[in-house]
Amino acid sequence: MNVRDLIPWNRGSSRAPSAYRGVDMDPFLSLHRNVNRLFHDVFRGFDQPSAFGGMTAFNGSWPTVEVEENDNEIRVIAEVPGIDPDDVEVLLDDGVLTLRGEKKSETEDKDRRFTERYYGRFERRLALGGQVDENKVAATFKNGLLSVTLPKTEKARASVKQISIDRAK
Repeated sequence: MNVRDLIPWNRGSSRAPSAYRGVDMDPFLSLHRNVNRLFHDVFRGFDQPSAFGGMTAFNGSWPTVEVEENDNEIRVIAEVPGIDPDDVEVLLDDGVLTLRGEKKSETEDKDRRFTERYYGRFERRLALGGQVDENKVAATFKNGLLSVTLPKTEKARASVKQISIDRAK
């Protein structure tokens, strides 16, 4: 017996296997392509996920930040779950609010002989202009939410002008 006789596609034919069987596509190849397409579509636009459910690599948009403004103040709320308040720094310089910090985590599973370490830094800068009273800024941290309250100056509160809207004809 020849070794080539053991290769299924060489029996009675000298052609290599084809992705098609007659007019129908191989169902396993089709499944493989569809699963690959699914994963590609799901993770398109995201950073590569951590294999163990940790944080993903920072892409410049982390942490998620909300900015609320009313007549008296500007409030910035940043989501920084899993970070110790001592690892977060809040700076205000010349109308620019800077939030920066670092996450350090280590997971160890002695039963499976597994250790995962993660270190990541972030920095977000928000231009607020010169309308903030820098002496009255306050920041609080609770349950992974950093809230920075920036009161407006008297000049900024007085200079608000309402503009009428003309209807187009």
